[in-house]
Formats: sequence, C-alpha cells, structure tokens
Amino acid sequence: MKRIHLFEFENQTWFPSFLRNYVTDFLQFLSNKAKVYESVIPEINQALKQTNSTKIIDLGSGSGGGLLWLATELKKENSDLKIVLTDLYPNETAFNNAAKSLLYFTYNNQPVNATNVPETLKGFRTMFLSFHHFKPEQGIEILQNAVNSNQPISIFEIQERSIPSIIAMLLSPISVLLTTPFIKPFSLLRLLFTYIIPIIPIIVLWDGVVSSLRTYSVDEMQQLIKSVENNENFHWQIEKKKAKMGFVIYTIGIPKK
Repeated sequence: MKRIHLFEFENQTWFPSFLRNYVTDFLQFLSNKAKVYESVIPEINQALKQTNSTKIIDLGSGSGGGLLWLATELKKENSDLKIVLTDLYPNETAFNNAAKSLLYFTYNNQPVNATNVPETLKGFRTMFLSFHHFKPEQGIEILQNAVNSNQPISIFEIQERSIPSIIAMLLSPISVLLTTPFIKPFSLLRLLFTYIIPIIPIIVLWDGVVSSLRTYSVDEMQQLIKSVENNENFHWQIEKKKAKMGFVIYTIGIPKK
C-alpha cells in the first residue's frame, strides 16, 4: 500500500489547542494502559547503555504518550535517567502533571521543532508515535539534525499501512467512549466533546486512519537514512518487532565512537 500523506487535525495550526490536548490525552492514556512499547524495552536499555545516556529528549511528546509507563521500566536499569518532554504544540498541563507524578520528568514549555532541535537540548532523542506526522523531506531533516548534532535518536511507531491496522483505527472511537471518564485531569468539556458533541471520537478516527496511511515501513526508513549526509557515522537498527498487542516498528541511530 503506497504511503499517503493526508492531513491530520492535530497537526493544523488552526486546530483549537484544547481539542488537540484532549486527543493527545487519550493517546497517552491508552498507550500507558496497554503498555504498547513493552517489547522494545531491551533495545532502548541497550541503546542508553551504549551511548552512556542519562537524559532522554522526547520530541513530539503530545501528552507524554506511552513514555510515562515506559519510563518507570527504564528507570529499573537506568537509575540516573532524566526525561525532558517537548512538542511543537506543548501541552503544558499534561507536561506539568507528568513532572509532578514522576520527579525525573521535566519539560520545555516553548515550541520545539524536531527538524531543528535547540543545541541546549542534549541527550538521547526519542519519538513515540510522532514520526509519521512528517513528510519524507522533513523526516530526513529530523534524522539529519540528529546526525549533525551527533545525538542518538530512536523512533517508534505502533501502526502500519495494512488492512488490520486500519481496521483497528476504525474501532478507535469505541476506545474513546470507554476510556474518557477515566482520563485525568477530569474535564466536563472533555465529556461534552466526547458524548454530546462527539468531535473527539471523530478526530481520533480520522487521524488514526491517516496515521496508518502515513507510517513509514522498515524499507522506507532505510531509504530515508540513505538520504542523510554522513549517515555512515551512525550505527542504524531498523526493525519491526512483535508485541503483545500487535508490533512496534522502530529505528535506532547511535553515533559511532
């Protein structure tokens, strides 16, 4: 199935920030409850050790994604680990809640563009369920920026361009309806735009299907990396790994010593 780069509501500058936050809150809640990145913990731990990294710079954090649960697992083998949440559209409420619940979390309340990460943000870069938002030329810029800055980078996606993945996205509004009362912080507006005026389920449905159509395959990630200047200065690992609930497609780039 050919990659199709349709628009997603949450990427649009005109999209109301409170609705964007409700959508990313749902994705964060579901990702953590389902432990969707559990299968790649060994790979992340290994990469952190290989790079002697004690700080994760998370790009395109949304509301924190599956990183909140994942961080507690990574801490078991990386006791000094610190995590910085960033986004082009920072969800400061969610970031602040994460920092309060887990003291090793901090956040950047200014917009951070993954294609041009500030030099002050040094550390092991991660992108959870966000790389598909970028067109090929932008994806190359993200990878190039990591190589130019000599900073390790890892990218994780849990969907693909396939019928089963799209079917799962078509069922996502049901998950929204079932989980919304349990998402924190509690909000009457969240209930309103879920059950009375069902904007959030519709957006999750559309953006979910589009995310599947946008996701890069293992082969496509390899082609993007070939377009990065000096890519040979990094060790690259690109795989699709089976998980309890589906799979994880991941790319890890580590500077050669």
